[in-house]
Amino acid sequence: MRKEPYDFLKALQETPSPSGFEQPVQKIVRKRMKPFADSIETDMHGNVIVGLNPKGSPRVMLAGHCDQIGMMVRYIDDKGFIFFAQIGGLDPSIIPGSRVVVHTRHGPVDGVIGRKPVHLMKPDERGAKIELRELWIDIGAKDKKEVEQVVSIGDPVTFRLDMMHLGDDFVSCPGFDNKSGVWVVMEALRLCATKKIKCALFAVSTVQEEIGLRGAKTSSHGVDPKVGIAVDVTHATDYPDLDKRTTGDLKMGAGPVIARGANINPKLEKLLFKTAKAKRIAHQTEAAPGGTGTDANAIQLTRAGVATALVSIPNRYMHTPVEIVSLSDLRSTAKLIAETVATIDRKTNFIPD
Repeated sequence: MRKEPYDFLKALQETPSPSGFEQPVQKIVRKRMKPFADSIETDMHGNVIVGLNPKGSPRVMLAGHCDQIGMMVRYIDDKGFIFFAQIGGLDPSIIPGSRVVVHTRHGPVDGVIGRKPVHLMKPDERGAKIELRELWIDIGAKDKKEVEQVVSIGDPVTFRLDMMHLGDDFVSCPGFDNKSGVWVVMEALRLCATKKIKCALFAVSTVQEEIGLRGAKTSSHGVDPKVGIAVDVTHATDYPDLDKRTTGDLKMGAGPVIARGANINPKLEKLLFKTAKAKRIAHQTEAAPGGTGTDANAIQLTRAGVATALVSIPNRYMHTPVEIVSLSDLRSTAKLIAETVATIDRKTNFIPD
């Protein structure tokens, strides 16, 4: 991956963006995309909409949600320990002992998530289901008064955000779900800026997907696209203890994953597969028998309906502090989408037969 796109990915990953607090990462998107865009707007909801050839036809929307799961400060006890609520789908069993950052008005504050040590647990407590109320954040303060000098109720919290290389192609960091999708849609637009596309293209960094596809609902209503492609992560199934009979067979480094199912327009799906074959882009297929639970679901149901597709990036250990994606998958996904968009003009028909 060239240095400039890699630096953009690293900046996205290492900037906090829990749902409802996405604007620091949106600022990076706006700055990065300025040289390639004909227009950049931030709507009332906080979605960043990057436009290319806005007078073209049809209107095509690419969506990657920039929000990540996280936590929120709910209560500070007299001893200075911070109790928290979850933002998005958090698994309490994987977070004890994690390093976290509280993002305060005064700047970031480091902390760790504490729990009673196993040595001090009663026999019936060991192996029992972990509840969030049994966990707390320790920032090393002596009492509540000291904590309240820097931390406020409602402050967002993330796992410590640092991107780590694993081998030549894999990278690990919290929040690849789905800041990697933001990188892909923006890189696809950048690639399209080197072509003479006929459609109007809008790459959107959507907000609040993790708490109900909220940004995709508002931004797609505003953009009013005829065609929409959502980019998200999906579960790689190439590691132990997964049953491929129920999860499918998806590999890291084997290319983008094209979904098939009710959420997907059949002609747009066919165009993606045709482009992948023509451009020799390795790709995979995922069964999606119902609504996908991604921005694609919200986009498809906008106004009178949108011809929608979902292209996903294989991801290991989703919603944990150590999510993993493949850099080659990111590049291939951006290329597939850019090449597909380049084939769309006002004569392209997406009405199902």
